[in-house]
Amino acid sequence: MLRRSVFRAAIVAALCMAPALSWAQAAASSATVVPDASRITLVIHGGAGTITRALMTPEKEKAYQEALNQALDAGYAVLQKGGTALDAVEAAVRFMEDSPLFNAGKGAVFTHDGRNEMDAAIMEGRTLAAGSVAGVTVVRNPIRAARAVMEKSAHVLLTGAGAEQFAREQQLDIVPPSYFYTEARYQQLQQALAEERKPGTPDQLSTPTTAPVKTKIKQKDGKPQGAAPIFTEGRKYGTVGAVALDQFGNLAAATSTGGMTNKRYGRVGDAPIIGCGTYADNQSCAVSCTGWGEYFIRATVARDVAARMEFGRQPLEQAAQATIEKVAQLGGDGGLIAVDRQGNIALPFNSAGMYRAYRKASGERQVLIYR
Repeated sequence: MLRRSVFRAAIVAALCMAPALSWAQAAASSATVVPDASRITLVIHGGAGTITRALMTPEKEKAYQEALNQALDAGYAVLQKGGTALDAVEAAVRFMEDSPLFNAGKGAVFTHDGRNEMDAAIMEGRTLAAGSVAGVTVVRNPIRAARAVMEKSAHVLLTGAGAEQFAREQQLDIVPPSYFYTEARYQQLQQALAEERKPGTPDQLSTPTTAPVKTKIKQKDGKPQGAAPIFTEGRKYGTVGAVALDQFGNLAAATSTGGMTNKRYGRVGDAPIIGCGTYADNQSCAVSCTGWGEYFIRATVARDVAARMEFGRQPLEQAAQATIEKVAQLGGDGGLIAVDRQGNIALPFNSAGMYRAYRKASGERQVLIYR
């Protein structure tokens, strides 16, 4: 009887250890993989939402195209030089965090209380290492803080003052809250507050509306003038992200956001939640999401794409599209970008538009905005 009990215990222990052993084996095998530069791929996004030609001037469109191209170059240069997917996605996201065009870092939207509260996450597909921060207000590049959490702490997600203390201890760039102020974003908040005060307007956090913020734009010689918000995604969907495959066959994903204009109560969306807005696994794919965060959390979107591939044996494009359709069935909208270990990519969305771009080793490259 004792021998049988010992045997059963050994079996249980072996089963429990199996996943850990498989990941250890995967990590070991990646160390001996032959580099293959022909596989490198980078995909980025700058947010999804009410992005249409009707709301876009030629000047705005040019500005976004240039910024997306520059972010793509920043990340792809890392891959070209033999760098890791992790370094590439961080570089691309950092560029977009430093641009006032995107709702992340410098261009973050304002909360109901007139603050900029930012979230970010990063994940490496070889070992499933991940890190994220939420509700930070003084960290210049939240994606750097997320990576520091992954590499320099025993945790995955840090929030608020604690995350900021950790960032200071890691000697990351700390800036005054005024650094994140942009007039366009501030005016978006004022418009949202004005609409909120109208009789019969529902609380956006309890009964949200998909209607974009209406912006009054002065005209001069038939052209828009003044300080109207240049970012035309409406009030919900501004996020930036990147996914990459490097020459070693490793995947990584990174996402950063300022959240929702006029958000309250320390609201946190899907971006910093591993498996919801950000996910990477060498056994399937890397995913970064942008959309109505509450729905992406409920649908565990990023992990859902990977699970459809892993357990349902679906190809990447089918898995990504099915997951976005799942979000739509719940009532949410937005999009995602994804890349698998063969370098296949997917960029599905169910909103009016999504800022997105990709580049492959084959030379294929595109920057896209509209549907």
